[in-house]
Amino acid sequence: MGGVVQGCGTAGAYAAIKDNGSVVTWGDILMGGNSSSVASLLTTGVVQVAATDSAFAVIKENGSVVTWGDGRYGGDSSAVSTFLAEVCDTTTSAFAAIKANGSIVTWGSQSFGGNSASVQPMEGVVQVCGSHAACAALLANGSVVTWGLPGVGGDSSLVASLLTEGVIQVRGNYYALAAIKADGSVVTWGNDECGGDSSAVAPLLTEGVVQVCGSAGAFAALKSDGSVVTWGGAHYGGDSSSVAPLLRRHCPSLC
Repeated sequence: MGGVVQGCGTAGAYAAIKDNGSVVTWGDILMGGNSSSVASLLTTGVVQVAATDSAFAVIKENGSVVTWGDGRYGGDSSAVSTFLAEVCDTTTSAFAAIKANGSIVTWGSQSFGGNSASVQPMEGVVQVCGSHAACAALLANGSVVTWGLPGVGGDSSLVASLLTEGVIQVRGNYYALAAIKADGSVVTWGNDECGGDSSAVAPLLTEGVVQVCGSAGAFAALKSDGSVVTWGGAHYGGDSSSVAPLLRRHCPSLC
């Protein structure tokens, strides 16, 4: 397929943005493979696409958002359609949109991040990151707000005092979330076995971290000296001991 500039997938379908701003979809019709219901809105002007497990959302040049797929997981945004604009991020079952004024709108599975009423109103949102069922919003003042399923990152109360200032980036895997702070340290929460508990490598995460990347159930942190630190589920990549000599000052990027 010529002229494709971005692609994205649900659990069973794909969507591709072409260089003329149109969108092509294929795959399981119940998971977003059939976009005929919104086809007239996907012929031009699309600049970004995001997906949950069973639905798609695209952002257009004018800031509007178009959704399709399984309504339970974000395909139906009619309840919030008048509020949508700008940037999208997702869990596996919900979407979040950051508006131009820094507020946030969520929809999709109410338990998996689609309902952010408990942390509203939010202002100054600059980034949203999701695990499979929880979200974290980074605010302009460097603090982090979380919601969604508690055990996979929706409840950050145990590390709340570390998330009130100085956070510059948030990253997630399927079960946990990690925040990089301006001093190069990392704060983690969510499922302990899948990266939410980083105590085993805590001395290595107090400074110098410049990037964090997540697999399904582990994290890897790139440090300013070029070394890499990993933690979380060993079968997800959390144990890098077998290749440790190769991860010292040889990794310009993780993701």
